[in-house]
Amino acid sequence: MATKKVTITLQAEQLTAIRALVEARSADSVSAFVQHAVAVSLNDVAGWGALLASALDKTGGPLTRAERTWADDVLLKPAGKRKKTKARAA
Repeated sequence: MATKKVTITLQAEQLTAIRALVEARSADSVSAFVQHAVAVSLNDVAGWGALLASALDKTGGPLTRAERTWADDVLLKPAGKRKKTKARAA
């Protein structure tokens, strides 16, 4: 598989921990550790996407625009900045 060199920024503590793993031979190199971490993260994202698709299929399909707006408001905005909405009847 072809690789491409990139520059990333890590917290100093993270780099220290990765280098310690390399020194202890728990990882082959800093690059190998980062490649593995990225692969795991991409697999997690794919897994969550499949889980979400399955949940949506079981609960009536994709979110409506109103449902997405409500979810974005609740999940993305700090509590003090949220819109005031009426409680929904169950």
